Amino acid sequence: MFIDSRKLPKDEVIQTEVCIVGAGPAGITLARELIGQDFRVCLVESGDLEFNQQTQSLSEGETVGEPFPNLQDMRHRQFGGHANVWNVEINQNQRGLRHMTLDEIDFEKRDCVPYSGWPFRKSYLDPYYERAHEVCKLGPFAYDALSWEDAQSPQLPFIGDRVTTSMFQFGPRDIFTKEYRQQIDQSPNITTYLNANVVEIETDKTAKNVTRVRLACLDGNQFWIAAKMFILATGGIENARLLLLSNKIQKTGLANQNDVVGRFFMDHPILRSGMLYPSSRKMFNSTALYDLRRVNNVPVMGKLHLSERVIQREQLLNMSFILFPRDHKYKSAAKASVKTLFSSIRRGQLPKNAVQHLGNVITHIDELVSDWYKYQIKREYLFPDLSYGGWSKHEGNEDRYVKFEVLSQTEQVPNPDNRVTLGTKLDKLGCPQAHLTYRWSEIDICSIKRSQAILAEEIARAGFGELQIERDGELPVVLGFSTHHNMGTTRMHIDPKQGVVDANCQVHGISNLFIAGSSVFPTGGYANPTLTIIALAIRLADHVKTRFAVKSENLTAKLESSKIYAQKTSDHYQNK
Repeated sequence: MFIDSRKLPKDEVIQTEVCIVGAGPAGITLARELIGQDFRVCLVESGDLEFNQQTQSLSEGETVGEPFPNLQDMRHRQFGGHANVWNVEINQNQRGLRHMTLDEIDFEKRDCVPYSGWPFRKSYLDPYYERAHEVCKLGPFAYDALSWEDAQSPQLPFIGDRVTTSMFQFGPRDIFTKEYRQQIDQSPNITTYLNANVVEIETDKTAKNVTRVRLACLDGNQFWIAAKMFILATGGIENARLLLLSNKIQKTGLANQNDVVGRFFMDHPILRSGMLYPSSRKMFNSTALYDLRRVNNVPVMGKLHLSERVIQREQLLNMSFILFPRDHKYKSAAKASVKTLFSSIRRGQLPKNAVQHLGNVITHIDELVSDWYKYQIKREYLFPDLSYGGWSKHEGNEDRYVKFEVLSQTEQVPNPDNRVTLGTKLDKLGCPQAHLTYRWSEIDICSIKRSQAILAEEIARAGFGELQIERDGELPVVLGFSTHHNMGTTRMHIDPKQGVVDANCQVHGISNLFIAGSSVFPTGGYANPTLTIIALAIRLADHVKTRFAVKSENLTAKLESSKIYAQKTSDHYQNK
């Protein structure tokens, strides 16, 4: 059942057993896993079934440091969460997301990566990854290239094992925005409250037990949910913000007695590593494995990365290399001039060398008009990128393309100074907005440059061609400091001085508060975090069911004991 919270009686107190805050993929997965249980579940969502900009404005905030995207874009306040804006074209009528597991090395403690190490190994999480595959409607649980290559689309045969190939799989977004919404709506033990914004987590006087959460609607209505167990599933920024907002008992924020909440913020920056010029154009006809395409009806895509042995020996962060074929017109002077002119006009000023830019546009006007027509009218994609593929199915690729653009998604070292705090500006509900401090470290930069150099060395050694690495001065070329993969702000660690939650995602020192999502990641690798988020949510749901089953068994035992005692007492007095 779905309820619009704006229609609830004022100051209503709702009683339930489990309260899940956030209806993105993590919260939805938790709710689905609890369908049919003999206890009640409340699923709380800030947004509605449809997008609303006024609600979305509650995600506004400020950043300091690198040119990080607007914080409003980091959290999508609508049922389904960020799944609503997943935008990889899996086929003509279906959009979705690339999935993969974290690597084994991502779970390990590495001397070269400060604060690294999960409380368990990847093998422990593998059974939950397999279950997550079913939730995300993916193919076989296989990410090695051998499971997907064939004679016509082999993996690149590098010499030695410094560089290797593994796969992405792609899953649809509408399972979270439509299909699972219907399942949850029809579940008798789950009630979903829309347009409901948690503004405070209330505890007892010792701050060791959460009693209820206070919620507010933009129209002024306010109500509470009291539960036996609470789970925060609102993302890498909002999970930390909610703890920091809840500061009545603990003045620095709930569970923040060790000043860890909000720290260790991480993302996956996207880089342009450079241009790969093949030694033979026939390479464009034999690299279909690295295109987004269907193999045995499963959408997959290969990518390059350094082997774990090299990462350990060279003391590097994890990083991927994705290949996109480009023609000779890609990044042409005419197209660059168009972008410069439009950007300057929007700012209300003329660029330097305006006459030269205008000349470039006029000289190549036929080419620019043709490309505009293909894209705007015929809806033809001019070149593949992170949102769509399909280039390998075309004939004549050796005549069409001249180079590969190499894009990279990279791990970021956990840094306690990269953090979410409360800002000075207030949102429409009167709560302090999030404030993000985000900077790259020297470890990040050095690791990227060394990883790119190793790839260039191995491409040359295998005779594939030449990788011309691109630089922004002495720095890597950054296309974006965020891929909306916010991680680490309520990190998992067995030591409460180094983490916010334990290995079971329970907040240290609080008996009934748990956190789901990528905010619990100690390190993030380079993999898109969603599959790991789903796996951890399934694992947490199992933990919830076990806890309630134990309580139920204890209650049954107590009732049976009471019955026996009452019967003995009755027999005693009857014998008297």
